[in-house]
Amino acid sequence: MYDPNELELEILKFWEKNKIFDKLRKKNSKNKPWSFIDGPITANNKMGIHHVWGRTIKDVYQRFKAMQGFDQRWQNGFDCQGLWVEVEAEKDLKLKNKKDIEKYGLDKFSKYCKNRVYKYTKIITDQSIRLGQWNDWENSYYTMDDNNIEHIWLLLKKCYDKKWLFKGHRVQPWCSRCGTSVSHHEMIEAYEEMTHTSLYLKFPIKGKENEFLLVWTTTPWTLTSNVAAAVHPDLDYVKVKKDNEILYLSKQTTDCLGKNFKELETLKGKKLVGLEYKGPFDYLDAQKGIKHRVLAWDLVGEEEGTGIVHIAPGCGAEDFELGKKEKLEAISPLDENGYFIENFNQFTGKHVKETKEMVIEDLGKRNFLFKTTDYAHRYPTCWRCKEELVFRLVDSWFIKVDEIRPLMKKAAEKVNWQPEHAGKLMQNWLDSMSDWSISRKRYWGLPLPIWICPDGHETFISSKEELKKVATSGFDKLKELHKPWIDDVKIKCSKCDKEATRIPEVGDCWLDAGIVPYSTLNYIQDKAYWKKWFPAELVLEMREQIRLWFYSLLFMSVALENKPPYKTVLTHEKVNDELGRPMHKSWGNAVWFNEAVEKVGADILRWQYSIHNLTTNVNFGYTESKEMQRNLTMLFNLCNYLSQSSEGKPKTPKKFEAEDDWILSKLNKLVKEATHNLETYNPNTTAVSVQEFFINDLSRGYIQLIRDRVQDESGHNKQAAVYCLYKSIYTVIQLMAPYVPFLTEHIYQKYFKDIEKKESVHLTDWPKADPKKINKKLEALFESAFLVIEKGLAEREKIGLGVKWPLSLAEVRVIDTLGSAKELKKLIQKKLNVKKLEIKKGKEFQVVFDQEVTPELEQEGFAREIIRRAQQMRKKAGLQKQDKIELSVVSDYSLKEWTDEIQKTTNSKLVFEDKKFKESKEYEIKGKKFKISLRI
Repeated sequence: MYDPNELELEILKFWEKNKIFDKLRKKNSKNKPWSFIDGPITANNKMGIHHVWGRTIKDVYQRFKAMQGFDQRWQNGFDCQGLWVEVEAEKDLKLKNKKDIEKYGLDKFSKYCKNRVYKYTKIITDQSIRLGQWNDWENSYYTMDDNNIEHIWLLLKKCYDKKWLFKGHRVQPWCSRCGTSVSHHEMIEAYEEMTHTSLYLKFPIKGKENEFLLVWTTTPWTLTSNVAAAVHPDLDYVKVKKDNEILYLSKQTTDCLGKNFKELETLKGKKLVGLEYKGPFDYLDAQKGIKHRVLAWDLVGEEEGTGIVHIAPGCGAEDFELGKKEKLEAISPLDENGYFIENFNQFTGKHVKETKEMVIEDLGKRNFLFKTTDYAHRYPTCWRCKEELVFRLVDSWFIKVDEIRPLMKKAAEKVNWQPEHAGKLMQNWLDSMSDWSISRKRYWGLPLPIWICPDGHETFISSKEELKKVATSGFDKLKELHKPWIDDVKIKCSKCDKEATRIPEVGDCWLDAGIVPYSTLNYIQDKAYWKKWFPAELVLEMREQIRLWFYSLLFMSVALENKPPYKTVLTHEKVNDELGRPMHKSWGNAVWFNEAVEKVGADILRWQYSIHNLTTNVNFGYTESKEMQRNLTMLFNLCNYLSQSSEGKPKTPKKFEAEDDWILSKLNKLVKEATHNLETYNPNTTAVSVQEFFINDLSRGYIQLIRDRVQDESGHNKQAAVYCLYKSIYTVIQLMAPYVPFLTEHIYQKYFKDIEKKESVHLTDWPKADPKKINKKLEALFESAFLVIEKGLAEREKIGLGVKWPLSLAEVRVIDTLGSAKELKKLIQKKLNVKKLEIKKGKEFQVVFDQEVTPELEQEGFAREIIRRAQQMRKKAGLQKQDKIELSVVSDYSLKEWTDEIQKTTNSKLVFEDKKFKESKEYEIKGKKFKISLRI
């Protein structure tokens, strides 16, 4: 096997030294544009093996379109802001929370984040180059730059002018470690399996002695903020007696009571509505004046918990909406860091994580606790730091979606979604999407362009130039559009002329990435350039980006231009470990790019991903990598075989044999289908079909058919065989060039460059199919013939007569579908090594041999064995086909009648006496002894 790393490093040097990429761009610079927008990779860590799939397929398409002659921008992107950068910076600096950041200094923190981004953009760039990915690396886009930020400001100003942008007071998912809200689209994939303590609680019903509502919750801390209980008005509830207490719960949940209870009455939930009860924490200062009552709510289920839901509008989004409808008090107990605020008595100053046992103990002492159980469920976590989320009532900035939703759905319908179900997922997401929460109470991110004066007037800024015009102070010291420097810029209020200050929040990081079809194409500065490259012909990322990047792209483009920003969206699935488990650093099963590329090389990784179906997960492992290396080595060996069989570019022959027409038909069909599959966004189908062609059709098929024709100069119609072999291998190299750029370049340089004259395989044109060469009937004939050959070889092995030994007759009994095999009778006869072949119809498909070995057949068999062993000895001695040898064969068995054939095939002068040559070996073949010796 070849050494992938050694080969690939040499090719990287070749590309750089000869500026192959620059020459490719120049070659296509005046041609029709093909626009690709790269989904920005986050510059917060080194690349893992999971990054290779998407980056490979991106590179495949850019190289493929380049070979077709399209002009491209070749721009890579880096995501540079937001929690994913901040959290890693906090780890580096050993900062635990926002207070630590502020103590450290916002200016120093922002500078550190920025420098850290640059550190990892350099690392990722180097890794991408090592992967073989081509891009204009000096012109990568960075979502943290002022141009990107200004384009988002423009977008937000348009949303504001349309009255879509507003400040809302809502309950939102909140990370207490990061001290910020999390949006719906960020949270949805961040659920993890967890086990929490669930509480079954007895809420005493007022006016009914010793009667209780049985209520269930998995979040004990929220009981401090309980204001109501909810039942489904139309469900069946039961009144039961247990241990001298009367309990109410849904009929379907009585299992939670255990044994020894008695049902007294069945009633509908509506009968419970209006009851008042004593709250679990009425004594807290925060609960003063609260009247607790039972409400009707259609969202209550009957099978989980008790069918009676505890309502805390300040601690849950659905509870909050119900609270607004019922005019309930919304008590929000936690500060931004997860600590209980004033008026919560013994809980004040305690972190939410510390209070579970306090709550349980307190409720138990006061007879509110019925029982506790462990409850396994999926619970949301922070997508970045993995902290369990809480829900807080906070002020945030939102973009309304009601007006833009139908526009986005209509725009999404114009997009080619691949696979097709990705489009349905987008439509489902658009149907369910809530108002976009765009503000984050963090530091290193997009500064929201909203200034507010003491009177509460809002001024929205749409550009840096506009900010300069209205600034009253701080602009001259503005280094960049980031905190803390942007916060020092004061402006004149647009309504009252008072001094206005920017709000402290930064924006959702998906705003950063969603604007790139505008910011990277200079939408503000150069509309003509933007129109040339907009919309993108293709965007390509993992399926989960439907609700993230693809969604934000669509949202922002529809908001700005009412157009989809892409024509085709191609998605792929996830990468797991070899056992199918998600990869995690903490589990020790994560595979990093540097490790993998050092171990197996970039091409093997690329090919491993390329042949995989995009709609199923990849379970990455080195076992499959080894298989890929064996397959690519077979391609490497095919080229060696070609070089041994010909010199220079073969001329087009006047006549082709049947097997030549067959392989040319298969080749042109391959080119046609490979191109079609790439054009219709099935890149793995192309990769699989190319691999099947060079392994099965070429190596195991055609080469076996033409071996005798190319082994010596006088082989029958050698010119046609060599021509077809050359054309097939060269075309395969071109088809594979976008997938495995290193190996194909190496092969091209070694075997084809001097003939084809182009400096690089990547500067050649994509092959075109000749439809006239595609012969479906001939392919069907060969398929039948190969079935007969396969059946015959299996039968020979079964009867113990290997194919190297000739037999007198094979009788092929075929059903109608194989009747055409007789048209390739000579080919079948040759491959089965029989003197005569008869094809007859039969009830079942069979190949039957005459097993009698005559003296003539025996002698031919021994001669073939001698030839085979002599050829092996030649190869072992390092001899070339043109090296003539002296060959000595000593045995009691005479092969003199085969002297000419042995000499011709082995390129030798044969003697049947012991010459005691240095290269010598003794064999026993079917009970007879032979000594074979040779020398040059």
